[in-house]
Amino acid sequence: MQRFLKFLSVITSFVMLFVLMGGALVTKTGSSMGCGRSWPLCHGQIIPDPLTLETIIELSHRLVSGTAGFLVLALSILSWKYIGHKRETKLLAVLSVFFLILQALIGAAAVVWGQSDAVLALHFGISLISFASVLLLTLLIFEIDRKFDASSLKIGKTMRFHVFGIIIYSYIVVYTGAYVRHTSSSLACPSVPFCSNRNFLPTTFHEFVQMGHRLAAFLIFIWICAATYHAIKNYKDQRVMYWGWIIAFILIVLQALSGMLVVFSKLNLMLALSHALFISLLFGVLSYFVMLITRQQKA
Repeated sequence: MQRFLKFLSVITSFVMLFVLMGGALVTKTGSSMGCGRSWPLCHGQIIPDPLTLETIIELSHRLVSGTAGFLVLALSILSWKYIGHKRETKLLAVLSVFFLILQALIGAAAVVWGQSDAVLALHFGISLISFASVLLLTLLIFEIDRKFDASSLKIGKTMRFHVFGIIIYSYIVVYTGAYVRHTSSSLACPSVPFCSNRNFLPTTFHEFVQMGHRLAAFLIFIWICAATYHAIKNYKDQRVMYWGWIIAFILIVLQALSGMLVVFSKLNLMLALSHALFISLLFGVLSYFVMLITRQQKA
């Protein structure tokens, strides 16, 4: 059963990542109405006709999300049963299922009744919490053979401030990025770092949305650089924190580069999806830091 549980957790984590990428793909390709105002059917049919590109993208996202629902439910039940003695298991199991259902309901409501851009921007962030919960469940399952010793961690107040502060602020950055996509503001400012060669500062609504996200992203980049420097200087003997922050730094650099390349490439789809991928992985790393810190505090 341990081997099966590990296999299930890895598969579920990847499928949840596909759900995140699929949602970003739907938004970036304008395929949210690919199945019309029909849900869970597509144009009132199981297999719609004709099959346009937008319909295929939206229908595929629904199928992946539905598959993720069954996998997350199975993983949560089995984790509760076999590793429920671990303090974090039951909470993570509940969070993963709850937020997956919540994001599905928001998506369905947007299709049937429509939603404002401000509400739709929450969709990605809610899916992100579900993904992070599944990822942490996976890490817990892989600790069955060799449990991480929380008592060996000695995390100071400064590092705790960085971890909790950055993960909360990263959620704000995620929301502003999703708001950029849903308001079609991705190319409102064709220049980097300023809005345009003519106007350094934003003058229209879409430009303010785009530059607001850039400012938020720049601040988290600086903050993660500072936290990484603190980890390298003070946590060389604690490999999880040391290498974890180096990974976080690499991810935020890739996030920044992909964001700039999205602008220069005029919204290249693969670059745009990689932009969503890097922030998802970064949020997962930060979530793991939070779990380790709560363990230390309880040890």
